[in-house]
Amino acid sequence: MKKIVFTALISLASLFFGAGAFAANEEIPASDSKIVWIGRTLCNDGAVSGDWSGIYARISFKGDCLSARVSDTRKNYYNLWIDKEMWNEPDKVITLTGKDTTIVLLSKEEITAICGKKNAKPQSSHCVVLQKRTEGEQGTSTFYSFSTSGTFIPAPAPKERVIEFIGDSYTCGYGSENSIKTDPFKPETENCNKSYCNIVSRYFDAECVIVAHSGMGIARNYNDKFKDWYMPERYTQTFDMDRETKWSAASCEVKPSVTVIYLCTNDFSVGRQPSKALFKANYITLLKEIKSNYGESHPILCVSGKRDFMMAKYIEEAVADSGLKAVSFAVLGPDIHNEDSDLGASFHPNYNGHIKKAYNLIPYISTLTGWSIEPAKPIR
Repeated sequence: MKKIVFTALISLASLFFGAGAFAANEEIPASDSKIVWIGRTLCNDGAVSGDWSGIYARISFKGDCLSARVSDTRKNYYNLWIDKEMWNEPDKVITLTGKDTTIVLLSKEEITAICGKKNAKPQSSHCVVLQKRTEGEQGTSTFYSFSTSGTFIPAPAPKERVIEFIGDSYTCGYGSENSIKTDPFKPETENCNKSYCNIVSRYFDAECVIVAHSGMGIARNYNDKFKDWYMPERYTQTFDMDRETKWSAASCEVKPSVTVIYLCTNDFSVGRQPSKALFKANYITLLKEIKSNYGESHPILCVSGKRDFMMAKYIEEAVADSGLKAVSFAVLGPDIHNEDSDLGASFHPNYNGHIKKAYNLIPYISTLTGWSIEPAKPIR
């Protein structure tokens, strides 16, 4: 199978190409019930908008091409797979930028190259997964409609297992596609699909829902940025970058089986830390928000990173003082990954570093959920 990595820029050129590549036989709104969306999005007049890392759609169709009418407030990158589940490497990378226009997600030639000639006929059935790999600061994407040369069919229903991850740049996959720790951050090398959260989700064959923002803390953001906007506030939002549009768990059909909180590195950044009282109060607020969404018995795993022993103490005390049921605590020690080949851009874990994090978290999630561990199963 030939892997294609291709960037489709939304421009007049791509619009021209999209219009001339095929004549669509069916066009459906992005919010159509045949399409399955995972992650926090907002439907409005048939369109679907979102900015959180890792939101994704499953789109099934019979045809030999697929296009989308889209807009983006800035510039975002998307992973695309066809006729397979999300894996560590996509079949194609899409770039979204610009206003209301049409792009070709998959041409007939690309489907032939990826799926083979026998599976690229006009009436062949396909399922595409389209995943946002960049975070909210890179912009909000809006999908208006999808078109194909054939017809759309219902996409597979959401999986029974769902994991919600709440975090910061580590969860976003900041710099995960880079191998030089001194390189600056670039959106092109941010890929949440190579973060520990998607690696863990793939291992358990679970849907992955991400609520994460680089630099975010519980009571103190990186270097004191945004002093009045921390994760307990951000967690209540439909959009990462919009404080006003609130999110409701009651209206969300895909609910997690377990929630993982991997935060607080930024609280203890640049050699400083928040007051213990404020930290514990905010952490307990977040725990109560999660319980309010999913119920008292919903399991939560609270993870402390490798940076500061005081961080672990703060989190452990917050968990103990919360008085909540089914809340567990885990520490990722200082030697979980090395400080050279396991780091990517701006001293953040690269894909190899994230694999090591995933190996450590999988047993905890197995214990909390009852999902079995398969010793021979690869982690990718």
